[in-house]
Amino acid sequence: MAITYSYPEVTPVVGDYLVGTQISSSNATRNFTVGDVVNTGLGYTVYTALLTQTGTAAPVATILKNNTGATFTWARTASGRYTVTANSSIFTANKTIVFINYGNPTSDALSPKWARISDTVINISTQDEQAAFDDAVLNGAAFEIRIYS
Repeated sequence: MAITYSYPEVTPVVGDYLVGTQISSSNATRNFTVGDVVNTGLGYTVYTALLTQTGTAAPVATILKNNTGATFTWARTASGRYTVTANSSIFTANKTIVFINYGNPTSDALSPKWARISDTVINISTQDEQAAFDDAVLNGAAFEIRIYS
């Protein structure tokens, strides 16, 4: 039998395996990845980024975390209106939420709004106090999509 405390201590990464016990199986010893254990414990996957948008360009995302398995594409559809599109159907109805702020806005803007359009598209809009849609107000904006299991 191995003496587990004699093994070197390391920092695990998402793809590392853990040995565990699956209760609902006749052969209960299984390998689990660190990522699977973390995702199961959280109950959701996440895409987190810092967004900056200037001029008439699409927002630029600095990705902080993405464990969704999807790739995201940003687009500007009109002044102050943007879409984020996933390359797979992950935005499940009634299980997807978005958190967004302006970061360090360049104008007095109202809270940004979001809407799930489909299993692959989320709309973002930015408005000022006169209800006009404004570009160039996302400046290091915190943006997070959570998809609950």
